[in-house]
Amino acid sequence: MARMTLDDTSLAPFLAAFYERVREDPLIGPVFAAAIPEAGWPQHLATIEAFWSSVLFRTGRYKGNPFGRHQALGVLRPEHFARWLDLFRETAAARFSPDDAAILQERAERIGASLRAGLFFRLEGPDADAAGAATPARRASGSLP
Repeated sequence: MARMTLDDTSLAPFLAAFYERVREDPLIGPVFAAAIPEAGWPQHLATIEAFWSSVLFRTGRYKGNPFGRHQALGVLRPEHFARWLDLFRETAAARFSPDDAAILQERAERIGASLRAGLFFRLEGPDADAAGAATPARRASGSLP
C-alpha cells in the first residue's frame, strides 16, 4: 500500500481503516457496537473526520463535546483507551510516513490522556473533601449530589 500524506483528504480513508479494526477488536468492538448502531456508522465516521480535521488542521469543522460523549457511555475503562491507542498507532504507522504517523500518534496520546484523566482521575486525601471529590467517606455517607 502506498503511504498517504497527512492532509484533510487522507483522514477519511485512514479513519475508515482504523475504525474497521476497532469494530473487529474483541475488547473494544463490543463497546462501539453497543454505542453505535450499524446504521449510525456513516454519521459517526463523518463526526470523527470533522473532529480530527479540527484537531490537526484547525478547520473548526467539529462542534461537539468528546468528553461528554465518552462520559455518557458509562462503561469505559482504562484498558479500552489503551487498546484504542494501540490500534490507532498501528494503523497510522501502516498508512503514513513515520513523521506523519508520529503527528497523529502524539495528538491521539494527548487526547487519550485528557479523556482518561477526566474519566478516571479521582482526588483522594485531605484536600479531596474541600474540592468536593467523591472520597470513600462521602460515598459511604451518601452525601454525594
